[in-house]
Amino acid sequence: MAASEGRFRRWRWPAVGLAVVLVLGVGAYVGFQRLRPYLHGTSCEVHTSLGNQTLDVDQAANAATIAGVAFRKQLPERAAVIAYATAYQESRLTNLAGGDRDSVGMFQQRPSQGWGSPEKLRDPVQSTSKFFDALVKVKDYLDLDLHDAAQEVQRSADGTAYAQHEDLGKLLAAGFTGRELAAVRCWYPPNREVPERRADAIRELRRTFGSRLRVLTAAQGSPAPAADAVKVGTRRSGWAVAAWAVTHAKAFGLREVRFDGRRWTSHAGHDGWTQDDGAKADRVVIR
Repeated sequence: MAASEGRFRRWRWPAVGLAVVLVLGVGAYVGFQRLRPYLHGTSCEVHTSLGNQTLDVDQAANAATIAGVAFRKQLPERAAVIAYATAYQESRLTNLAGGDRDSVGMFQQRPSQGWGSPEKLRDPVQSTSKFFDALVKVKDYLDLDLHDAAQEVQRSADGTAYAQHEDLGKLLAAGFTGRELAAVRCWYPPNREVPERRADAIRELRRTFGSRLRVLTAAQGSPAPAADAVKVGTRRSGWAVAAWAVTHAKAFGLREVRFDGRRWTSHAGHDGWTQDDGAKADRVVIR
């Protein structure tokens, strides 16, 4: 009896120690999983075969807007490349309230030169539309060197400066126009989330991309009222819409985007696009 008790005591304390370690380990893992969304801060990333580019959320939202307006105007990817290089040189893709003399907005357009009112030029959708409207009037703009095409529109002091951002423009265009799939992700801590304004997001999405985007009703296959679904004609346009939704999620309180076998969620935004076999390729679901 004494011998068996001794053996029990010898094994009891290691077993207790192992149990304690397991409990602590599980607790640490659960704690880490809860803290993880707070550890990465707030940012966006474009990951393409041309490289990676980190942007802040506002820059990424503006980049997605450029792609959306290019889609609405049915412009080729090269037009978007020129717009990205121009906007990055002028404002680092930031919607500036002011600038040199009376320049305003992402493209630093000047009301005194006939671009429009300051209020309109501070609207990324309208300023991008005005840039593209001027660009397509440039003869053979698709065949010109990028800095020459941009300078014909901008008439800046040093037009050659646009050339240094051509590679970045190509990278952003590959991701935001949807040519490379699931290329854009954004993340921010849960305490930065705002109340959901999904209806406002859908209206802004359609203002950017145009009326060719159709919002599906519940009878047409939308999972409404919990979410909206936007019908898309191609995978490329779908990924451009998905990128817009992800980059605008923080502003409109969106929690989830699903498309083409992938899913992005705000609480795990840093993980990017994860597998979702139920996500269809003909509609972008936004919740």
